[in-house]
Amino acid sequence: MESLSFFVGVIGNIISVLVFLAPIKTFWRIVKHRSTQDFESLPYVCTLLNSSLWTYYGIIKPGEILVATVNGFGAVVEAVYVTLFLIYAPAKIRAKTVALVSLLDVGFLAAAILVTRLALKGDTRIDALGFICSGLNIVMYGSPLAAMKTVVTTKSVEFMPFFLSFFLLLNGGIWTIYAVLVRDYFLAVPNGTGFVLGTAQLVLYAIYRNAKPSNKFSIEDGSQEEHLIASSS
Repeated sequence: MESLSFFVGVIGNIISVLVFLAPIKTFWRIVKHRSTQDFESLPYVCTLLNSSLWTYYGIIKPGEILVATVNGFGAVVEAVYVTLFLIYAPAKIRAKTVALVSLLDVGFLAAAILVTRLALKGDTRIDALGFICSGLNIVMYGSPLAAMKTVVTTKSVEFMPFFLSFFLLLNGGIWTIYAVLVRDYFLAVPNGTGFVLGTAQLVLYAIYRNAKPSNKFSIEDGSQEEHLIASSS
């Protein structure tokens, strides 16, 4: 069973790495134009927090090295994304991003680590951090739900790229299997949710794939990226 769970976890790591690298096109565009344009920093700031917390969870829980490694990689990648955003964002957006990073990626992360390290021990510490990580994952699924609402409203899939939806399904599915094999329900709940949302998105894609594009709404390329990562924990 351990060899099977390790094999599934390695596959999950590979898929998750691809998901973490998905926004490269978006940030190449930002660097090329030397402007963040209409892109928002919040998804990347939240994903940095999410990846950092799951890295800590993987470190303190025995047998979860695969969770720690892939999310550690994700935290580094997201830190690069956030740094690029800070470099090329207008002054007002940069100030907002600095505030978000200070509050979430520094303040909240430091508080979570300090409280769980100093006030809690053993399984209680692991469970508390697991609840925090899972809760953050579920909150972050607001973006895929918003994308689905947009598809239904516009009757077009132009704002919900196929491969993002596909990887949400694939990533959530493989990590749910891993979570069941290692009996980690903190991993199973958010990734199972990601699998269900990915399935729903592909169903919507099949329904509206031939619809004519609409120009009434605009969602940035890779807007679901943070939620894919949320389900890669």
